[in-house]
Amino acid sequence: MSQFLPPSIQNFLPDIIQLVYLVATGVFIVGIKRLGSPATARSGNQLAALGMLIGVIVTLFDQQVVSFNFIIAGVVIGSLIGAVAAKKVEMTAMPEMVAIFNGFGGGASALVAWGELSRTLDPTMLEVQDLVTVGLSILIGSITFTGSFVAFGKLKGFISGRPLTFPGQNIFNLLLTAGLFGLVGWFAVDPEYQLVFWLLFGLSLLLGILTVLPIGGADMPVVISLLNSYSGIAASMAGFVINNNLLIISGALVGAAGLILTNIMCKAMNRTLGNVLFGAFGGGDGGSGSGPAADTDKTVRETTPEDVALQCAYAGKVIITPGYGLAVAQAQHVLKEVADKLEAKGVEVKYGIHPVAGRMPGHMNVLLAEADVPYDQLYDMEQINPDFKSTDVVLIIGANDVVNPVAKTEPGSPIYGMPILNVDEAERTIVFKRSLSPGFAGIDNPLFYKETNQMFFGDAKKSLQALAQALNEV
Repeated sequence: MSQFLPPSIQNFLPDIIQLVYLVATGVFIVGIKRLGSPATARSGNQLAALGMLIGVIVTLFDQQVVSFNFIIAGVVIGSLIGAVAAKKVEMTAMPEMVAIFNGFGGGASALVAWGELSRTLDPTMLEVQDLVTVGLSILIGSITFTGSFVAFGKLKGFISGRPLTFPGQNIFNLLLTAGLFGLVGWFAVDPEYQLVFWLLFGLSLLLGILTVLPIGGADMPVVISLLNSYSGIAASMAGFVINNNLLIISGALVGAAGLILTNIMCKAMNRTLGNVLFGAFGGGDGGSGSGPAADTDKTVRETTPEDVALQCAYAGKVIITPGYGLAVAQAQHVLKEVADKLEAKGVEVKYGIHPVAGRMPGHMNVLLAEADVPYDQLYDMEQINPDFKSTDVVLIIGANDVVNPVAKTEPGSPIYGMPILNVDEAERTIVFKRSLSPGFAGIDNPLFYKETNQMFFGDAKKSLQALAQALNEV
């Protein structure tokens, strides 16, 4: 297609493409840097998308591109699907959508490696390092593909959110992983032996399934971050396969960003990545503090919209700690309405965001931004925790595990050591929840039974609407 360009430009085309790739890489890096702050995240996302557009356009001038028919069809179909998804998919379904994107990214990388291998008439003519790269691209891409779709199934409820295990599964997975790396080596020295290739492909798909099935729903935010990293590494590998510098760099950036985020998430839960992958957390076999409330003598203090309105309206400071229940109820807009009414009465309002609140990193920040909650009212856990001692009322909306004090007090609890929002240090806490059922971790929360706590049972959105109405009459 690039033949339409004058010969004088065609001579320099490879150098021009590499130069534009360098520009696109710079745009990527600036875009990622701007994603670090809520105030600049939107423009950072747009910059990163611009970098990708530049990369795609300049790649189309590569003289190896022989036909635009399928490319144009793919761009049109993909754009339509993306546009419809962006309009239709609810914020609560974003983790599922990200899981699918990760899966498609990994699958595409594996297919690129497969396609490049198929295009080679005699694979024995390829260098060993090239064959290793093809093998690793298929290995990582296939694991990402099936693992991501299992994560999607768990988030969507198609597959149980509880860890699904069988005796000796961890050992089996480790042996399977070691065997797959062995197959990559075998494939590199004997690429004509088709059985090795197909074993590598099939067993990699199986490993992706067996890796995610034993992981509980509470760990899905970490798994999604990790699979996002895998998809980036797979893309980088595919870049080596087709010798495309931009794909190598962009894949490496995604892979590194995913690993950094995974590390942050693990630290936020005070757990290692190995424990997340092999710990079968949330299986309900934890020690002290596991399971829902079994002691029926525990006293629960139920409250009403009018009572909550009185307490909040006459408070000096109110902190709101949102969780997944807020996202499910789509209650962010009415929450903002409640906060506005409190501020109009002279109450100081802040939001405390736990790093693993919701089902995806940054989920709560995006959700609240959608309701135009000011960025300067959002505080990370480390920033807000010192404030709880001087807070009159904390509204806990749809959050459970991230405010559970057993993380600090019971060494036998599965979440012991996990940093939490210290809401129990406030003068008064009010939990918005449908029932006393446990959260993703499957453990009871003694905060519900404290004398300083009240339970506001019901759907989060309806409860907040009732509170907003009650505030009008205070």
